[in-house]
Amino acid sequence: MVSPFFAPSPIPPPCLGRDLGWGFVTHLFLSLQSMISINNLSVQFGGESLFDHISFIINDKDRIGLVGKNGAGKSTLLKIIKGLQKADEGDVIQPENYSIGYLPQEMEIRSDRTVLEETMNAFSEVVQLEHTIAGYEKMIGERLDYESDGYHKLIRKHADALDRYHLIGGQAVHVNIEKVLLGLGFEREEFERSMNTFSSGWQMRVEIAKILLQQHDVILLDEPTNHLDIESIQWLEEFLENYKGAVVLVSHDRAFLDNVTRRSIEISMGKIYDYKANYSEYVLLREERMESQLATHNNQQRQIKQIERFVERFRSKATKAKQVQSRIKLLEKIDLVEVDLVDESGIRFRFPPAPHSGKIILEGINLCKDYPQKRVLTDLNFTIVKNDRIAFVGKNGEGKTTLSKVINRQVDFSGELKYGHNVVIGYYAQNQSDYLDPEKTVFTTIDDIAVGDIRTRIKAILGGFLFSGDDVEKKVKVLSGGEKSRLSLAKLLLTPANLLILDEPTNHLDMRSKDVLKSALLQYNGTLLIVSHDRDFLQGLTNRVFEFRHGAMKEYIGDIYDFLEQRRIQSLKELEASQRSNLVSVGNEPVSKNKIDWERRKENDKEIRKVKNQIGKSESEIERLEAELKIREGMLGTPDQYQKQIQNGSLYKEYEDLKIQLEREMKRWEELNYELEIMEN
Repeated sequence: MVSPFFAPSPIPPPCLGRDLGWGFVTHLFLSLQSMISINNLSVQFGGESLFDHISFIINDKDRIGLVGKNGAGKSTLLKIIKGLQKADEGDVIQPENYSIGYLPQEMEIRSDRTVLEETMNAFSEVVQLEHTIAGYEKMIGERLDYESDGYHKLIRKHADALDRYHLIGGQAVHVNIEKVLLGLGFEREEFERSMNTFSSGWQMRVEIAKILLQQHDVILLDEPTNHLDIESIQWLEEFLENYKGAVVLVSHDRAFLDNVTRRSIEISMGKIYDYKANYSEYVLLREERMESQLATHNNQQRQIKQIERFVERFRSKATKAKQVQSRIKLLEKIDLVEVDLVDESGIRFRFPPAPHSGKIILEGINLCKDYPQKRVLTDLNFTIVKNDRIAFVGKNGEGKTTLSKVINRQVDFSGELKYGHNVVIGYYAQNQSDYLDPEKTVFTTIDDIAVGDIRTRIKAILGGFLFSGDDVEKKVKVLSGGEKSRLSLAKLLLTPANLLILDEPTNHLDMRSKDVLKSALLQYNGTLLIVSHDRDFLQGLTNRVFEFRHGAMKEYIGDIYDFLEQRRIQSLKELEASQRSNLVSVGNEPVSKNKIDWERRKENDKEIRKVKNQIGKSESEIERLEAELKIREGMLGTPDQYQKQIQNGSLYKEYEDLKIQLEREMKRWEELNYELEIMEN
């Protein structure tokens, strides 16, 4: 019986499959419909099955997320579908003239063209036609023999080229290019900058733009969000939602998968499981399937044991021979229910307790940073207090990583940066793997910096990061990106820190490993600064957001989704102002202004309710903190009863921490009330 959670594999019609062959039937079927058929693919890698006779279909307008742990074969499957890699067995069948776009996870880009020229390179026929049409128009303008056959022939060639240009949508190409490049985060003035002046991440955005603009029948995207900031990711989500073809993507961004996909294909232990659901729904359905499968398996095993006991007990009795034979035949006919093995391996760790520090961790005063190309940070003023948890967000190149390096004393700057008492920094760089010695082994990488009792627990620590057995003797240079990331995280545990600075720590980590890292950070009792574009990872992890934009830095209170909501409101207000300005010029103000005013009032009322709710929660928290402080004050006022807590300092620490929390909450309450006052006025 086919599980309701799965899309059934393609089964050949009995008569046609027998007489003509399933391959021919599939080819005929696909020629009539827009889809790709993956049939019985098998791939061996390192003596083990990466895929074991897997089959599924990519339908027109499908939105598929390939999921599974790192190394399961997701990227390999995309390469096979694109035709860049061959399977050991099986085939991929697609209709004639079917177009497949493919974005690899990483690629080396060498181009000295401008951003606009490189993007236009995706439209070679359009570019050629533009040159041809311009040439014809120049020749027509220079000729005076209007009645000659040559002149009329030139006119016809020009008309034919122009017809072809319009047929393939050439007139819309420049408009679409501008729309996509702006959506992916480029400024208009950057269109004429040379590609080689951009970082590899920005160059990858141009590759994404080319794939999106070419309007393929299906696009295969391998970790596209690695190269994007939050705003660009949200734009890409909307673009893919309306894309005319099919989309198959690999991503470790749960929010991105949930917003884009409607089907999840899990690759696990060489098999695939096809769910008609986005990622979060798939996780729930997978658990239900496993529970159902296990229950059915256990019931069947009990039935088999009962039959086997009957056979053993009565095998030698002639009077029971008929019943024994009947049950033996029944055993032979039973179709055994197999329980799918789930790979439960995942990193396991907790950060060491943070050393004691002062109330103020860090203070920046008129902080600036210049590079030869441009000023990245301009007159930043900020204060970071103990136990703050701050997310750095904004477009790539706006200064998030630069400020992280400034705080970690890696780059010079102008202005002032004051560190608090006993601040100990733990730093994870975006390119952390570059700081690993490629010639060292996994074990010596940790052993060389481990001290004291930790040296006796190196193998246990490495085991928690999935390095066991012979893995610990691998040289760093042969490790995958995910393995290097895990090794770099393991190094963070060796020196306890009270200020953790993490720059894109989830790159190369699978879903389960990201969840473990997030859990460890939630339990971490120090101060946290984190650069990330992963909304699901950031949700609930931070209480402040620093947005970097055009050299400045703006603070928002709350977590990442509070920030995105406030940014959306700001964008709406900017849009309304622009619309009002445009409509006045064409004389349509009365009608459209009413509509805009109504939308604004509706949105404003919604936001007022939200802020009032936040104020209520803040007041409750203030009451709780004041009550806790009062209790601690009473305890400090009766030292005879709480002598032990006072002597070891724990009571004073609790008291001071509560005061800091109360001060922060009072500040938040004041900001919320000020925001409410503005909204109501």
